[in-house]
Amino acid sequence: MGKEKNPRRVSENEAMAKLRMIKSSPQKLNLVAQLIRNKPVSKALSDLKFSKKRVANQVSSCLQSAIANAENNHSLDVDELVVQSAYVGKNMVLKRGRPRARGRYGRILKPFSQITIVVRQNREED
Repeated sequence: MGKEKNPRRVSENEAMAKLRMIKSSPQKLNLVAQLIRNKPVSKALSDLKFSKKRVANQVSSCLQSAIANAENNHSLDVDELVVQSAYVGKNMVLKRGRPRARGRYGRILKPFSQITIVVRQNREED
């Protein structure tokens, strides 16, 4: 009599985490996302730890959340996880302004963005 369960958005050997409302432009955040794509999660975490970018700390927390989701919710082995994809999207934009010369108005856009990280367990056949 109840509702049907929603299908999974990722396959059985994958886990996902999203982080929204990051105070950075998508262009800057994508530079950090490129650092971790297609890498083992231990290497990706160490790369984020030693990155000089400001948003690397927030991306690291999102990656740790994806690892925790894989371990606790989907029973995947943490040692075999690889960052399958890390993609960035736009979020809201705060519109601010500044008075300029001759009565004009200069627009200042303060963008927010979001990141989605998918980790996959690579099963190694011996």
